[in-house]
Amino acid sequence: MPSPAAAPMPALALSGVTVRFGTFTANDRIDFSVGSGEVHALLGENGAGKTTLMRVVAGLLKPQDGTIAINGTPVTLNSPLDAAALGIGMVHQHFMLVPPLSVAQNAALGLPRVGRFFPDMRRVRADLAEISERYGLEVDPDAIVGDLTVAGQQRVEIVKALYRGARIFVLDEPTAVLAPKEVEGLFRVLRMLAEAGTAMVFISHKLNEVMEISNRVSVLRQGKLVATRATAETSGAELARLMIGSDFELPHVSDTVPQDAPVRLEARSLAYRDERGVPRLDGLDLSVRRGEIVGIAGVDGNGQQELAEVLTGLRQPQSGTLMIDGTDVTGSDPARRIGLGLAHVPEDRQRTGIVDLSIAENAVLETIDRPPASRRGILSHSAIRAFAETLIADYDVRCTGPRQPITTLSGGNQQKVILGRALSRDPGVIVAVQPTRGLDVGATAFVHRQLLEQRRRGAAIVLVSTELDEVLALSDRVLVIYAGRIVGELPRNQIALDRLSALMTGQAAA
Repeated sequence: MPSPAAAPMPALALSGVTVRFGTFTANDRIDFSVGSGEVHALLGENGAGKTTLMRVVAGLLKPQDGTIAINGTPVTLNSPLDAAALGIGMVHQHFMLVPPLSVAQNAALGLPRVGRFFPDMRRVRADLAEISERYGLEVDPDAIVGDLTVAGQQRVEIVKALYRGARIFVLDEPTAVLAPKEVEGLFRVLRMLAEAGTAMVFISHKLNEVMEISNRVSVLRQGKLVATRATAETSGAELARLMIGSDFELPHVSDTVPQDAPVRLEARSLAYRDERGVPRLDGLDLSVRRGEIVGIAGVDGNGQQELAEVLTGLRQPQSGTLMIDGTDVTGSDPARRIGLGLAHVPEDRQRTGIVDLSIAENAVLETIDRPPASRRGILSHSAIRAFAETLIADYDVRCTGPRQPITTLSGGNQQKVILGRALSRDPGVIVAVQPTRGLDVGATAFVHRQLLEQRRRGAAIVLVSTELDEVLALSDRVLVIYAGRIVGELPRNQIALDRLSALMTGQAAA
């Protein structure tokens, strides 16, 4: 983006902000500012302190030290209501919406009464429609939020914040759950907001997106601000070095799988219809050999989620067969498949990956009914703790110990626990779905190394990801899924991006 005109003072300025949790310092004397019409990106590894800092801006946390100023005026933010009243709007990574309610009802939630009356919903709908049209957001005020796509719900969050008068936006990992076309749409909206004078803090792990959309970039590492750069004067490589403190290179597949390697996972003619009778998988065939990573590429919503859930037993196909190491598991539940050596790294770690318990309890969720976690139905707390301590050490989980609630960890550290739980059993088959979604470059490299180590050990791996760079770097073969069917198979050394793109969008024959 072009640099904005210089403003007389920042729209938002933090000075010396320090946040401590007991003896742990999450933010250490942070100085940060963003001007009107500017997009200031905030980068850092998982657990670096980005979200903590923005929770201060949103009024969700009070710092022990430091000051906050809006347009040069010092302010105190005791609650999200204070932040909203001062024009601060936050678009969270996990949306703060009520799914059964309409867009207009969500926007009106928490608004003060006018005398004895609630907000005039006709006026609310009209205002939302005007904002939506002005910024090309395509939001229907009467739509039920739960019926919208993820990208649609994100647009609702933006419209809601604009309706409430936001002039300073904090966007926390806004592209983490968006397909490439949806990212383009979001960036178009952000550019329009910037042109209208809105100040934006853009939190992301995706360096290419930061380079495209931001004017300035600040990097946090271990709670400290280590650098602020004009985006035009830096590079993705420099930012990556600043984030993790050293040079790094993402790992990739470099050898080939023997043609006579045995098939460990085989699906034949899988068909699945959802609850409304809509076909999601249509005669799908899939096989994965020992020591092979098969990437599943496709535009989100073409059956990837259903395929992963059918493979892992979370859904049952209406027809077709599924074999794990020669054993027919068609119709079996997840527990039987786990017992046969299948591991699952789920797409949504908040919904299906973790529960609101300790790290130790989450570490043994899938094996709590068997040794060493339990013997003859009796839990061994010492064995569970020892297993969790080993996992924490092996997977570099940044935490205070096995008893820490897993929900208090950063997203990257939660993912490390899930990965350790899945891989520590030396599984024969791994289904990994969006395994690096929302992770920084360091954590992404760690996940990639773990998957490649499992490949070297002989596991058969299905990698479902909307990150094409990830699929291309790790896969021995890439299968393209479109409308629930495999429409193309591309060996690693024969992938042409134009051909891949055409297959993903249904514009090329199989």
